[in-house]
Amino acid sequence: MKALCWHGKNDIRYETVPDPQIEHPRDAIINVSSCAICGSDLHLFHHFIPAMESGDVVGHEFMGEVMEVGAETRDLKVGDRVVVPFTITCGECDQCRRGNFSLCERSNRNKALADKVFGHSGAGLFGYSHLTGGYAGGQAEYVRVPFADKTHIKVPDSLTDEQVLFLGDIFPTGWQAAVQCDIEPTDTVVVWGRVRLASSACAAR
Repeated sequence: MKALCWHGKNDIRYETVPDPQIEHPRDAIINVSSCAICGSDLHLFHHFIPAMESGDVVGHEFMGEVMEVGAETRDLKVGDRVVVPFTITCGECDQCRRGNFSLCERSNRNKALADKVFGHSGAGLFGYSHLTGGYAGGQAEYVRVPFADKTHIKVPDSLTDEQVLFLGDIFPTGWQAAVQCDIEPTDTVVVWGRVRLASSACAAR
């Protein structure tokens, strides 16, 4: 398949990489239909985030169609359209049960490294360094989604990719910021934003 791969500071390449495979019974393989380029991707591009390795597939805002599911993936079937959030969540650990999904205790397969660097590991993340699990990202034709029965948002056919793509990161980020600001109906607020780029064809077929 084709994907965007990190090779160093200011060095992202469009390359052919191996297709992802089911590695665990709770995995799913997604055929990416749309993805976005996040401002956070610039942290990787400028190499502000450590623990990237040459050839890592980037991208953490994506959606698509389920192509294959593992034997224990109960809530998804081939053909489902899904948005896949940035954060990989098991849905079963203590933090997930508390609703603290970004602190999932099972999804970061490099937890010991993250504990050492950050003091406490967060969840695994797509396309965002080996400190967060070293998972391949969504600026690619296909993505393996771990804990796929929990790490997805189903999309009805009545909604277009453009209407729901940003549920993976930017929309909930803005919503959470607004909630934390305790905005009241009579308040006046100013929002600073940045341009978000979306593509309906992340990689040429």
